[in-house]
Amino acid sequence: MTNQDPFQATLDKTFHQHILDFLEYLSAQKGYSDHTVRAYRTDLKGFYGFFAEFSGCADDSTQRNTRLSPDAVDVICIRGYLNRLHKEGLSKRSVARRLSSLRSLYKFLKKRGVVEASPLDTIRSPKLDKTLPAYLTVDDMFRLLDAMDDGTLLARRNIAMFELLYSSGLRVSELSGLDCPHINFGAHSVRVLGKGNKERVVPVGERALRAIRFYRETLEEEKKVPADKGPLFLNKNLGRLSTRSVARTLEKTAKESGLTVPVSPHALRHSFATHMLDGGADLRGVQEMLGHVSLSTTQKYTHVSIERLTQAYDKAHPRK
Repeated sequence: MTNQDPFQATLDKTFHQHILDFLEYLSAQKGYSDHTVRAYRTDLKGFYGFFAEFSGCADDSTQRNTRLSPDAVDVICIRGYLNRLHKEGLSKRSVARRLSSLRSLYKFLKKRGVVEASPLDTIRSPKLDKTLPAYLTVDDMFRLLDAMDDGTLLARRNIAMFELLYSSGLRVSELSGLDCPHINFGAHSVRVLGKGNKERVVPVGERALRAIRFYRETLEEEKKVPADKGPLFLNKNLGRLSTRSVARTLEKTAKESGLTVPVSPHALRHSFATHMLDGGADLRGVQEMLGHVSLSTTQKYTHVSIERLTQAYDKAHPRK
């Protein structure tokens, strides 16, 4: 096989270009994040490489245009691809994600008349084991937030970030994308641009608002950055803080606070949802705050609460 990246081959103007068009559609029209589009690209690049090898075109550029076209992919090819993924030791979840990427591509191609049918119509995705979302208990959540020192500018920024994540259940990408005008101190709310460029307004607790105000006032005093302009959370070079930096900072803070459970920005989002439902919040209200399109996505958090309720029942009820 040649070392050339088949996904970058310019000789194939059919499948290659359709994939690029699909990725552009996800970004420009669906409003998917750069991270999500990169994930689709990686999945489709992997399939494209397999398809070239499967079709015997990996080393024969003269046949790319005629044999490497979207409608040349059939069920046998897809099953061969699944067999390859199995041999590589991929998890069920990873296999399901790659199949999902392919399904989305062919749905796109079918709507545009490029193919008449999808080769994945008769292919089933692997059945995934149900896993409960990772979350922190209320005690662990308070331990994390209360143990943080606010003696420096960066420490005050970190407190403000994590208080806001837990207070409003934001995705880390939503947190990173916030600008100062998105915070409404008077209305105790934050305006968030979520998945698909959908905007929503989410309540913010008083603790988080105080932490944000304290951080921005310190930033203005020490760095002469206006308290009410620009990105809300800045890195040490006064640029917008990245999602990766937020995750690394949270992981480091969790270790320093003595927590032994894995902590991520998404775990704080899960903790927010779980604690809200435990406190009696309406499921649809939590759905709106999280920015979930489907109620079934939010319902997974009720399983967490029901499991804990069952444990408490088994421990306390006299007639077990």
